Amino acid sequence: MIKKYNWAILGLGKIANKFAQDLLLTEQGNLYAVASRSQEKADAFAKEYKADKAFGSYEAMMADKNIDVVYIATPHVFHCEKTLMCLDAGFHVLCEKAFGMNEQEVQSMVDKAKEKNLFLMEALWTRFIPSTEKVLQMIADDVIGDVRLVKADFGFIAKFDANGRLFNRKLGGGSLLDIGIYPVFLSLLTLGKPKTIQAFAQMTSTDVDLNCAMFFEYENGQRAILDSTLDAATSIEGWIHGTKSMIKMNNRFHHSERLEVMDSKLNIIETIDLPFVGNGYYHEALEVMECLDNGQTESQKMPLSFSLDLIQTLDKIRAIIGLEY
Repeated sequence: MIKKYNWAILGLGKIANKFAQDLLLTEQGNLYAVASRSQEKADAFAKEYKADKAFGSYEAMMADKNIDVVYIATPHVFHCEKTLMCLDAGFHVLCEKAFGMNEQEVQSMVDKAKEKNLFLMEALWTRFIPSTEKVLQMIADDVIGDVRLVKADFGFIAKFDANGRLFNRKLGGGSLLDIGIYPVFLSLLTLGKPKTIQAFAQMTSTDVDLNCAMFFEYENGQRAILDSTLDAATSIEGWIHGTKSMIKMNNRFHHSERLEVMDSKLNIIETIDLPFVGNGYYHEALEVMECLDNGQTESQKMPLSFSLDLIQTLDKIRAIIGLEY
């Protein structure tokens, strides 16, 4: 007998639509409730995705004890507050990246989850995409030798809007937390936390980073060269260079469907096609439910310790470039 889980979605923006579409593809996930600050928006979302309940406030949803797990898809600045609210209500939580605005917020979320003995995970979907899993397997199997260098970029041209999510400091704007988190994530996933960090950024008139270039160095000489930008369209590729060969994670690397293993002269040794299911959010939803099936309060693939390492690294970069929220 397959156990079903009643999901709720808190915050009904663009990414919430994609997640809802993917949740419908799972056997175990039932989209039970949705919540917005607008009843009209909640009703329309619930109708489109056949949710049982639609709430016009986040607080109203907290009283419904039929909910098992909440997916939080609000802007970054509200992640901590809404996660704590859901945990206090007794719900398991999958919260979008960036998990919190700083280490203090993330630590408070982790502490609350442990206090309540509830599941909590950062929704960094890249970790569960089949191509990412394959990269980790190839590294573990010594296919490319010792990893010496990681390169990753993420950039697109965003129209400047001082009040928009990407450029408004009050909404956690800037390239680093929105898209720079993906190159940083890839470096942490493959190399761990760096010994030293160098970073350079150009700031906007609203005091958020328009772009951010980062260089990580490790104890044994490994390096990571990372970049995020809102003022240029970049290749959005990930490269993992080893002592034997290298892996190219094709565009867009954070949910790539094609890997290429290359030799030192960039000759392709092997091409691996690994499509993801739906929009790609299916895999993280599946991970949550598998963890709940096993009585786990955190994922072994995306443990809370990793989310703390990630936010600590992002905090250090922000301190270097002078990005304050």
